Amino acid sequence: MALVGEFGPNGSVGPDPAQERLFEARIVPHRSLSRRGFRALMTGFTAVSLASAIPFVLLGAWPVAGFVGLDVAILYLAFRASFRSARAYEDILVTPLELLLAKVTPTGERSEWRFHPAWVRLDRQEHEEFGLQRLSLHSRGRSVEVARFLGPDEKASFASNLTSALSQARQGPRFS
Repeated sequence: MALVGEFGPNGSVGPDPAQERLFEARIVPHRSLSRRGFRALMTGFTAVSLASAIPFVLLGAWPVAGFVGLDVAILYLAFRASFRSARAYEDILVTPLELLLAKVTPTGERSEWRFHPAWVRLDRQEHEEFGLQRLSLHSRGRSVEVARFLGPDEKASFASNLTSALSQARQGPRFS
């Protein structure tokens, strides 16, 4: 009879070392303007646009007010598109037996890639002036870019942590 884990205080089997999470990250696009900031910006911009349009309306040049309103509408739509694209993200999970990469688009479409950590290579494209520009996972003829949302310094830190987790995963699960 072989035991498959440690028995806990209530007689249950302990956690499986092969499922231990060595690295887990969610990468989201950076947005410097919060929803509250967006409302404040739109309120201020609308107020300034309205204040600048009133003299033209009083002078009889009322079509100018329409174009000012069009500016407000275009700015609003641009920010809405930016917030919509911010719904995209990437999830990365490394266990001793698997690397799981999931990419979710702004529309909610999910794509997954599964790799064995022993066969994964993390490739880096660096620019001497601008730093780390591109990270991609390669395994058995397949390649997928990761961490596109991050800047060069954040990509370097992410790559370092992911490389460390892959190295630990290549050592295999620890059963003791």
